[in-house]
Amino acid sequence: MTRWGILATGHIAARFAEDLRLVPGAELVAVGSRTAETAERFAQRHGIPRAHASWADLATDAEVDVIYVATPHAAHHEAALTCLTAGRPVLLEKPFTLDLATSTEVVDTARAAGVFLMEAMWMRCNPLVLRVGELIADGAIGELTSVQASFGVAGPFPPEHRMRARALGGGALLDLGVYPVSLAHLLLGVPQHLRAWAKLGPEGTDENTGLVFGYDSGAVATLSCGMVGETGLTASVTGTAGRIDLPEPFFRPGGFTLHRAGAEPETITEELVGSGYQHEAIEVQRCLAEGLTESPLVPHAATLEIMALLDEIRAQIGVSYS
Repeated sequence: MTRWGILATGHIAARFAEDLRLVPGAELVAVGSRTAETAERFAQRHGIPRAHASWADLATDAEVDVIYVATPHAAHHEAALTCLTAGRPVLLEKPFTLDLATSTEVVDTARAAGVFLMEAMWMRCNPLVLRVGELIADGAIGELTSVQASFGVAGPFPPEHRMRARALGGGALLDLGVYPVSLAHLLLGVPQHLRAWAKLGPEGTDENTGLVFGYDSGAVATLSCGMVGETGLTASVTGTAGRIDLPEPFFRPGGFTLHRAGAEPETITEELVGSGYQHEAIEVQRCLAEGLTESPLVPHAATLEIMALLDEIRAQIGVSYS
């Protein structure tokens, strides 16, 4: 049995708590928050036996095997270090932190302590997304030539909302854009060329952002994110011998359509169960059982490469969180 703790009590923490019920061998035993009141309320709602009034108390709970950090991303760095320095394995919500420097510090801390750490990029643990990767590796659509993906929401968000607040890492890029960027990275790796443009809001955070990644192979990725209009949340991966279309939402698809050159389209589906967070929890438990300190599905190197790309994008569009 793997005993889980959850650090934070918001919407994502609640969805993860519900999905843990779908994970064989998982037991949710503790929650930690900044106040006793919020921790106890969350514990009562989800049937959790222990509620801690501080992150440090959760991190030092000897009955917890691994902690899922679900705070808003501006607090990821502090929360992760609190857990890792206490020797607790961590599943850290995406985006990992606000920038490459703090992400590197978190990874270095985990490595120095020999403690498991994984970014909670659930898309990279999704069975259908993994199947897409397998088909591409097997040459089902030939050599990749392009990836297209968008993640836009309608908004509007009030000025005090975390999606707009600069100090909280607001804007579309870290919250939404991390998904298209991660998909392109998963399928094509680190681009050799990058161009970014964005419309900034009054707080200095990005409201609508467009990205083009170029690769020496000749492949391109055209990506977008925004909070000024709802996009289709779809993705398309094209190769020299076909195409794979991922429906909405591409980061947690219920299926996909494979178009092989000269053949009828083939639709592959899988029943959607829960909210989709169970797959990353299953991967964490597999890694812990095997004594791994990082996941081959979401390796530290990939997390840091993506954070470096996000830093470069912010530099080009003129967004700073300080």
